[in-house]
Amino acid sequence: MFSPTELLWAFIGLLLTIGGTFLEASVTDLPWHWSESGIPIHSLGVTYQIGAVLLVGCLGGKNAGALSQIAYLALGLTWLPVFAQGGGIAYLKLPSFGYLLGFIPGAWLCGYLAFRQPPKLEFLAFSCLCGLLVIHLVGITYLVGSHYLTLASTDTIYPIVPAIQKYSLDPIPGQLALVCAATLLAFILRRIMFY
Repeated sequence: MFSPTELLWAFIGLLLTIGGTFLEASVTDLPWHWSESGIPIHSLGVTYQIGAVLLVGCLGGKNAGALSQIAYLALGLTWLPVFAQGGGIAYLKLPSFGYLLGFIPGAWLCGYLAFRQPPKLEFLAFSCLCGLLVIHLVGITYLVGSHYLTLASTDTIYPIVPAIQKYSLDPIPGQLALVCAATLLAFILRRIMFY
C-alpha cells in the first residue's frame, strides 16, 4: 500500500501536473539587461507539465510519481478538462496521448532513480533525463502503433515523421530547460526537507 506521505506527494503531483498543463514555460534575460528594455519574457514553446511530472518523481518517489499520473489520466479520460485540449475518452485517438501515457512510467523511473542515492544535483538530473526519455519513447511507440493499427492499408510512413517532429523533436529544447529547473528545485527542496 501507499504511505500517507506518498499519497500527499501524489496529490501535490496531480495538482502540479494539472496546473502545469495550462502554464506556458518562459525565461527572461539576465537581470543586468532589465534596465535597458524592461523585463522581456521569452517562451520556451512548452508548458510546465513535464516539469511537474519529473518534479513529483524527484520529490515523492516512484509510487507517488506514478500514482499522480494515473490519477491525472483518469481525470482527463473521464471528461474533466485537465488535458491541454479538454478531456474525454476520445483523447485516446489523438497522437499526443502516447506522451500523456508515458507520464506514468516516466514519473515512476524518475522517482525510482532519484531515491537510489542521497540527493546530488547530477544524479537528480540523470533521473529527470531518464524520465523524459521514457516519456518520449512511449509517445513515439504510441504514434507508430496507432499509425499502423489505424492506417494499415497505407504503406507510407511519412505521416509519422511530422508527428515525431511536432511532439518529440520540437519541444526537446524547452523540455531540457524544464529538466534543469526540476532538478535544481528538487535538489533545493530535498535539502530543505532533509531527505
